[in-house]
Order: sequence, then structure tokens, then C-alpha cells
Amino acid sequence: MEKKKVYRAIGLMSGTVLDGEIDVALLETDGDDYVNVLGFYAHPYDVNVREAVRKCFGRIAPDGDTKLAETLVTDAHIEAVKASGFEADVIGFHGQTITHLPDQGFTWQLGDGAKLARETGIRVVNDMRSNDMKYGGEGAPLLPLYHAARLKAHHSNAAVLNLGGVSNITYVGEDDELIAFDCGPANALMDDYMRTHFDKDFDEGGAVALSGLVSQSVLDEFDASSYFKKPAPKSLDRNHWTLDIVKDLSSEDAMATLLAMGVWAVVYALEILPAKPKAIYACGGGRKNGALMAALARACGNVHEVEDLGWNGDATEAEGFAYLAVRSLLGLPLSVPSTTGVDQPVSGGVHHNP
Repeated sequence: MEKKKVYRAIGLMSGTVLDGEIDVALLETDGDDYVNVLGFYAHPYDVNVREAVRKCFGRIAPDGDTKLAETLVTDAHIEAVKASGFEADVIGFHGQTITHLPDQGFTWQLGDGAKLARETGIRVVNDMRSNDMKYGGEGAPLLPLYHAARLKAHHSNAAVLNLGGVSNITYVGEDDELIAFDCGPANALMDDYMRTHFDKDFDEGGAVALSGLVSQSVLDEFDASSYFKKPAPKSLDRNHWTLDIVKDLSSEDAMATLLAMGVWAVVYALEILPAKPKAIYACGGGRKNGALMAALARACGNVHEVEDLGWNGDATEAEGFAYLAVRSLLGLPLSVPSTTGVDQPVSGGVHHNP
């Protein structure tokens, strides 16, 4: 059998939670089963950049704010690549999502791939979601093929749960059945509330949430959302739910209720899988929230951090976009019908040479 070519790739990720870092991952891969993680670097995401991005959430057309934010985002990612010291054949540049409207076939990630290629001297692949939407997909979640490739080294009938701004789940069954979709809110609403009411970026350890009581009436309203009745695959904008849902609660009760919403979104997700995963492995910033992880374990059972697999939960998403960049170079699918609802397995991404 002919040995597949192995590429060295950088992956860049800044999630909708705007947690103050650009994640930079380095790996080598053949774009298929072989993945060797080589390094990770977290680059500070300047508060001025984050605030410029936050002003653009929900925008659907370019204006002065989006142009400024895109310049700042791109320059920050250029700085991140250079500061990492990583060298590679290709960069997978996710960009910064400001709006994701799958029902309208619209998604927007800020980031100038051509400028990133010029300034780093490395080929860049960006805009990895648009082609999926062109062929009827949701455009998200986009990393299940990477999660599945990594899980193969461990076991099947397991799930990767990404606790980012919203949560998404990748399920790999006994027969390599692959199912993925967004579950519901995770960190975005809680972090937004902490920023607004406590002047903090996040609820460390879930301490504020633990000091409050869950509002059953608000949770009932949340439970009644039509989103949970939709079949998979499905995806969400980070602003699908807003803080208005807890506006009548005390600050502590609001945080307790927002955390409970995040837990129940995962519970509902498990109900539509063909079988309950033997194990669930969490990545993303939410895995650092002890109260959230404990509540998920109580509600869902066998929940672990991806570190139990020897992975880096801070790097997993960035690694995934490095992997997808190589798949894009090779013309391999980035998504399949069971992960995004796309009509057929499709590749994607726009390529920029230095």
C-alpha cells in the first residue's frame, strides 16, 4: 500500500465566547487516520479586538464596524502565528464567527486569509463552512471528522462534547456511525452575564452559579424551545438564546439557571442519539467549570475531560482546523450528511498562497 503524504499544519481558533485567547495548534497528519499533535500556543486576544468583534455579533452585511473588526482579527492571528514560532505547510484559519444563521444558509467568519498567507509566508485555508451550506448543510459543527479520527485510537460508542460558546457533540458508534450537532448554550450566556453583572470574564469554578437557585419556570420555558424538537444534524448561533430569559432573576439565581440550561441541553442531545455513549469526553473552556462538569456528570453519567484520553482540551478545536486544512488541500470531505445535514460528503475551504 502506498504510504500517504504527511503534512505539517497549524490550526487557529477563536471561539464565540471570546475568552481572551487565540488558540494555535501544530500537528502533522495525512488528513485521514494519522494525527500526531506537535504543539500548542495560546496567544492573548487583546480586549480591544474582542470588543470590536462583540459589536459585530448578528451583523449580516459589511459595514465600518465589521471591516475594522476583520482587520483587527486578522492582525491578531498574524501575531499569534509569528509568536508561536511554528512552521508548517498550511494554516487552517477558522476566523472569528460573528453570525451563524443555518436556516438562512448564512454564516460569517471574519478573517482575511490572503493577508494571513502573505504575512506569514504559509499557505492558508479559510472559509471552511460556506461550501457545506452551498450543498444544503448547516455549516456546523465542522470538527466531527477530526474527533472521530482521534477517538479511533481509543474506543467507539463514545462522544466528544465541546463546551464552547455553545455546546456541540460528536458521537461515534460501535460500527463507526458518526452523528454530530449543536446541543445548546454553554459558556456564552454565562460569560456574557458575568461580564454584565459582575464585571468578570467568567464564573470561576461555577462559584456564583452554585450560590444561586435554579428557576424552574425559566427552565420550563427553555425546555419548551422548538430547537430541542428538531432532528439532528442541527446548529445554533451563539445568540439563539439571550440573557432576556433570566432578566427577572437575581444575579446568583440567573447564573444557576443558565448553568442548568447548559446541562439540560446536553441531556436532550443524548436522548436523540441512537445509543447512550459509554463515555463522554469534554473539551473547550466549559470543562474548567467544576460546577458545570459535576452537574453534567450527575445528569449524564460517564463524563470526563479529554485530558483522560491524553488530549489537550484547550487545543482540540484548533487542532481540528489544522486537520481540516490538510483535508481541504487533498480535496477530502470536511463534512458528511450525518454531521451537518449536507446533501453529500463535501470538501471546502478557500486556498490562499503566500
